[in-house]
Amino acid sequence: MHENDSKARIYLVDDHPLVRESLTNLIDQQSDMVVCGEAEDAAQAVRDIAARQPDVAIMDISLKSSSGLELIKLVKAKLPRIGIIVLSMHDEKLYAERCIRAGARGYVMKGESTKRIIAAIRQVLEGKLCLSGQIAASFAEKFVGKSAPGGETPLEDLSDRELEVFNLLGRGLETRQVADSLNVSIKTVQAYCARIKQKLRLSTATELLREAIRWHEQQSAR
Repeated sequence: MHENDSKARIYLVDDHPLVRESLTNLIDQQSDMVVCGEAEDAAQAVRDIAARQPDVAIMDISLKSSSGLELIKLVKAKLPRIGIIVLSMHDEKLYAERCIRAGARGYVMKGESTKRIIAAIRQVLEGKLCLSGQIAASFAEKFVGKSAPGGETPLEDLSDRELEVFNLLGRGLETRQVADSLNVSIKTVQAYCARIKQKLRLSTATELLREAIRWHEQQSAR
């Protein structure tokens, strides 16, 4: 038997080469796991994961010109038993529950320690969910029918698709580029934008764009 056959196989999806390199170095230092492949975009990830059959995929949900939440759903459809860990700069209060609903088993912020990332992989390999204490408590509150502490922000009122459109606008994509990224029509994107403006109490497309860019800059600065 080849040495790597007994190791847990980890696949990486991130559009930043330095992040992939850092994760590869970290994971390959472990005696019981190995990186079996990597991708910088969703199309390559879906093809590769189906072919390589990893045990765990670690993925960012802010990939260039693609929908991270849709990627989770696509990967789970092709490989139902895979454990997906989202490693993201985005606020877990806004994204963690959405990612778990889509099929992920863990959510880790990019500012976490390397020990935390390795611990998350081991938890997911054991079949457990990996969430911060705050998010786990929030899940428990919702399960027993109480609202989470702190109340909701307006962005939490957005649907998954509306939040993705908002995020892509904040990254500087134009309406046509957003439509291409999500594989929908321009009219559909415009309808999403109208609903986002209504929910966020914004009057114009300019206000929407300004708010999306401001929010994205805040997320990037975390």
